Amino acid sequence: MSSDIRIGISGWRYAPWRGDFYPKGLTHKRELAFASRAVNSIEINGSFYALQTPQRYAGWYADVPDDFVFSIKAPRYITHIRRLHAIEEPLANFFASGLFQLKHKLGPILWQFPPSFAFDETLFDEFLQQLPADGAAAKRCARHCDARMATDDYLAIPGEQRLRHAVEIRNDSFLTPIFVEQLRRHKVALVVADTAGKWPYIEDLTADFVYLRLHGDKKLYSSGYSETALQRWCERIDLWRQGRQPDDAHLIKERGGKGRNARDIYCYFDNDVKVRAPYDARRLLEKLGLADTLDAVPGQLQGAA
Repeated sequence: MSSDIRIGISGWRYAPWRGDFYPKGLTHKRELAFASRAVNSIEINGSFYALQTPQRYAGWYADVPDDFVFSIKAPRYITHIRRLHAIEEPLANFFASGLFQLKHKLGPILWQFPPSFAFDETLFDEFLQQLPADGAAAKRCARHCDARMATDDYLAIPGEQRLRHAVEIRNDSFLTPIFVEQLRRHKVALVVADTAGKWPYIEDLTADFVYLRLHGDKKLYSSGYSETALQRWCERIDLWRQGRQPDDAHLIKERGGKGRNARDIYCYFDNDVKVRAPYDARRLLEKLGLADTLDAVPGQLQGAA
């Protein structure tokens, strides 16, 4: 079984990208279509700030190639505001909001927690238990949504669709084997987050896929990745996709058990401030031999100094 490797960007609507990564004169409505032909996955982050609509998800589905994959950043209302307390209805609202309009282009769901959120074993396990593993479970969850979310097609969720979840943490209290064991038990991925040393960097493998968020290795959200740094990520991804670990892996829990034959990879660059993310993503795709099938305009992908 071969692994699916997706390399992309976190979001695509950034004013500084216009006239740089995006060709001069490209309309805002065409930016997703352009970006989705330069990388093979994009992390939707508007869903973090507010619930999106079925029409918007359907439009995004139509704008990208058939073999494209989105990941979705789950609402901060659940992780940052409610902080996992009394979340049955907010969870239902999210799964009723239309994300299944992405159909087969729907990839993992990212749950990011703030630096002030400390690990609570019981609370976190209750949260993981509530995450639906497939469309049938998501439909059961969505039935508990607020009346305003109950549109005509809000339960048009294919029961057989598999759902994947990834957790990004930013508090040192999570650096315990108990947390890793929880994630493995629920088959939820632990995000490998490169944050220029600001927050924990962990590489424990806890699911049948690996989710990376590269926020910048020198300066958070703005520094680009050098050729040496990109080569390092290329080598790590090559090991992870085989189910292996680098010898110098940063682990919470010591190695144990057998590795998998293959793991899917989802990697998103979030160093967008100085227009580095799309170029770094493209270079990593090239290093992995995955750029040849993309219909990008070569002259727009040479990168900035």
